[in-house]
Amino acid sequence: MSKKYFGTDGIRGRVGEYPITPDFMLKLGWAAGMAFRKMGACKVLVGKDTRISGYMFESALEAGLTSAGADVMLLGPMPTPAIAYLTRTFQAQAGIVISASHNPHDDNGIKFFSGQGTKLPDDIELMIEELLDTPMTVVESSKIGKVSRINDASGRYIEFCKGSVPTGTSFAGLKIIVDCAHGATYKVAPSVFRELGAEVVVLSAQPNGLNINHNCGSTHTEALQAAVLAEQADLGIAFDGDGDRVLMVDHTGTVVDGDELLFIIARDLHGRGKLQGGVVGTLMSNLGLELALADLDIPFVRANVGDRYVISELLERNWVIGGENSGHIVCFDHTTTGDAIIAALQVLMALKARDEGLAQSRQALRKCPQVLINVRFGGGANPIEHATVKQASERVTQAMAGRGRVLLRKSGTEPLVRVMVEGEDEAQVRGYAEELAKLVTEVSA
Repeated sequence: MSKKYFGTDGIRGRVGEYPITPDFMLKLGWAAGMAFRKMGACKVLVGKDTRISGYMFESALEAGLTSAGADVMLLGPMPTPAIAYLTRTFQAQAGIVISASHNPHDDNGIKFFSGQGTKLPDDIELMIEELLDTPMTVVESSKIGKVSRINDASGRYIEFCKGSVPTGTSFAGLKIIVDCAHGATYKVAPSVFRELGAEVVVLSAQPNGLNINHNCGSTHTEALQAAVLAEQADLGIAFDGDGDRVLMVDHTGTVVDGDELLFIIARDLHGRGKLQGGVVGTLMSNLGLELALADLDIPFVRANVGDRYVISELLERNWVIGGENSGHIVCFDHTTTGDAIIAALQVLMALKARDEGLAQSRQALRKCPQVLINVRFGGGANPIEHATVKQASERVTQAMAGRGRVLLRKSGTEPLVRVMVEGEDEAQVRGYAEELAKLVTEVSA
């Protein structure tokens, strides 16, 4: 069955436009509570990022969940992976995150975690959707859920993150700039790195509800790059608004993306004999990552774009490391979902083990030129399926004669078509990408 509301990463959209409205969130809370209660006594954790609409939706979800008889434990602003971890710790039936991740403040959304800290199974999402189409009821008053607040959530998660590196690990002598994107990591991330001995300079950690991801964080690294150079820091770390993506900046001010970070972690695990199986990337992973891993005899497979699909592939193969070039990195040897702080710590551990700086460590991966153009469309017919676009894509693929790739795909969270061309000659690649993006724009008009 196809899903009406759930996308690749929960439910997301513009605040005030259906379904990102208070009345829908009330009904969603109720439907989720009813679905989880079918599995027995029901306790649900609710966390959020720092966008202003989170308070409104938290209240609506709380009312819906309790009306279905579910007990609610409120976490306040916390990174998405922290909710996954705490859901397991508190033995809750589910965790809910109110966040639109890397999107601006006028978007919001809902992500769910199972009691195991993983994405909700499809059958549970479908059950929630079926309940959304039925009349809302309220349990008898003696069975209405209770609400409490977890006051030590930040401290618990900080200790969990620190526990992902060996006891006694110290990053003393390392100067790090940490960009928190005015988002959910603004309290915990600086504490983690400071408590492990690093000198930390903090950027974008003054959330006001409206500035999340605004010209900062992993989607806008310019301020971090400038700060690394100005402070003569060893490196910079950029999180996104909900703390499940991470990018880095080396001491020269150069951005180090998710593919490169994934390679650094995988190479370290492989060198220590702790890489179980291989590495999962996505259709967007740079060809250079695949080639660099092959040089180390590390298997590599591509999943569809989205951490849901990366995680699914890891589970199926019983592998432990995977991720996306956007900075979603999953370290299954430490946690159950993409976790930006955990991933950053694994990179720092790898650098420490090799006694290398970030700029030096990334050099073993030589990325192929890759041009990505986002084309906005009106949401009608899928422009990727248009005969003209298909023919042009096939022609470009043939012209690169096995030395490059073409990938056209619709975003799972926004009305965008992503046009990606990758190959050995950057000018040629850019020309092909612009040609295909123009065609997509024309057929979408």
